[in-house]
Amino acid sequence: MTIIRTENLVFEYRKDDESPPVRAIGGVNIEIEEGSFTAIIGRNGSGKSTFAKNINALLLPTGGAVYVDGFRTSDEGALWEVRRRAGMVFQNPDNQIVSAIIEDDVAFGPENLGIAPDEIRRRVTDALRAVDMYEARAKSPHMLSGGQKQRVAIAGVVAMRPRCIVFDEPTAMLDPRGRREVMDILLRLHRDGITVVLITHFMEEAVKADRVVIMDAGEIVLDGPPAEVFAHSDEIRALRLDVPLTVDLCDRLRRRGHDIPRDIVGVEEMVAYLCR
Repeated sequence: MTIIRTENLVFEYRKDDESPPVRAIGGVNIEIEEGSFTAIIGRNGSGKSTFAKNINALLLPTGGAVYVDGFRTSDEGALWEVRRRAGMVFQNPDNQIVSAIIEDDVAFGPENLGIAPDEIRRRVTDALRAVDMYEARAKSPHMLSGGQKQRVAIAGVVAMRPRCIVFDEPTAMLDPRGRREVMDILLRLHRDGITVVLITHFMEEAVKADRVVIMDAGEIVLDGPPAEVFAHSDEIRALRLDVPLTVDLCDRLRRRGHDIPRDIVGVEEMVAYLCR
């Protein structure tokens, strides 16, 4: 079942009143299936974050349409339903944390949805346990590391029980340990059936997805399973993007005459192949 669908999505903005419009997204058509894990990558200015904000109706199309579970995001009467179904986690968790106590912050979203107090308590407990922050529930967010803050921000979205969560570069401001923590939680949410859309510039994160979409200049240039997309390594480099370390290593080994399968993109797959 398709949960997110765009039809010729266009988004334009003006830098000032006298400037011509800048086209950030130009005619994107995509369908994202419920329960899937899609990674969207591209260099700065490619349109990937603008695309993410159109899913959650933080931005509205200037052309075409975006549908979330059948609700059109530009329909003012559907905004509530869109936001209930598609949650969003931002790059900087400090922009998403609003309370002085962790469990109060996680309860903020469900309270605004009008959920009954007993149900809110259950949701807060479940969400904090899902991100391994339940024991810290009475602490203040300012006492946490960057990775822990991001986990609290994720818990706040999870407590609203969306069917889809859009992560807009959630690990960009974190150290390697914080990135691993957040990715572990993201993968766990996906296993639990939540649709995940990950905007990232870390290729090692993208290879963990079911599907990789590469954007450039507001358009989709590559789309498919990670092994299929990263087989176009020369084309990806031409877009001034990196490729995963394993893909780069395989390319170097092939140039030296080794017959390395094209479907190896992850570290675990590479280790298993070399051990064989």
